[in-house]
Amino acid sequence: MHEHEWLAERFEENRGHLRAVAYRMLGSLSEADDAVQEAWLRLSRSDTSGVENLGGWLTTVVARICLDMLRSRKARPEDSVGAHVPDAIGNREDGIDPEHEALLADSVGLALLVVLERLAPAERLAFVLHDMFDMSFDEIAPIVGRSPTTARQLASRARRRVQGVGTVSDADRTRQREVVDTFLAALRGGDFDALVAVLDPDVVVRADAPPGAPREIRGARNWAKGAIAFARAARFARPALVNGAVGVVMAPRGRLFRALSFTITRGKIVQIDVIADPDRLRQLDLAVLND
Repeated sequence: MHEHEWLAERFEENRGHLRAVAYRMLGSLSEADDAVQEAWLRLSRSDTSGVENLGGWLTTVVARICLDMLRSRKARPEDSVGAHVPDAIGNREDGIDPEHEALLADSVGLALLVVLERLAPAERLAFVLHDMFDMSFDEIAPIVGRSPTTARQLASRARRRVQGVGTVSDADRTRQREVVDTFLAALRGGDFDALVAVLDPDVVVRADAPPGAPREIRGARNWAKGAIAFARAARFARPALVNGAVGVVMAPRGRLFRALSFTITRGKIVQIDVIADPDRLRQLDLAVLND
């Protein structure tokens, strides 16, 4: 067998695993596919005659590609609004897709992926590779350009931030619904103090904003001032499941024009993603809840 064909076969054997790593790192199926494709290009151009563990080599390559993509995303927040609500994973209409099955392994919920978006790139990589894929810190260290001890600290710091976040259980949704109902009541009533009270003081709000408008606002009081000014429009807001977690949709006359996705920690909203772009809205998995 020709060496190129042999490499292609070995790569295909690892594709599902590599896509799972990339998806957990990036929270985007399209970006995960891009990272895996780039890994194949690098493999096809590399001399791997001295590589004993090709699967491990490929995982390292994909991790480095994802780290570069995350750093680029952080450096250009104005270009990355669409990345903050992770893609939902579903089965194909004609049955179970083996690659989707690999992505669903270990049951990583959307709520966790949303929290991972808030981590620094190196923290996210260390946490994902160690806690989800059992890579040692000796292996992780050269990827992030740190010592094994520092890589361990990165993962530990990330673990503390995501502790308790996983798949969304009924109990989780009940708690989320309570927070969202409080948020909506404050917004509809134009109650500035009540709105600030349900937000984390350092809340981050990212939005699909028109040209010239801010795409990111930080701080509860900063955002609440502007939100209260549009309190009348809140009468169109309804609680809904947005990609499996409790959020809000706004659909006057039945036409969806905005969705809000929340990250909630300890009863406070720590992040809001305001989705208004029609293409992004069409990609959301939505289910309106009883008001």
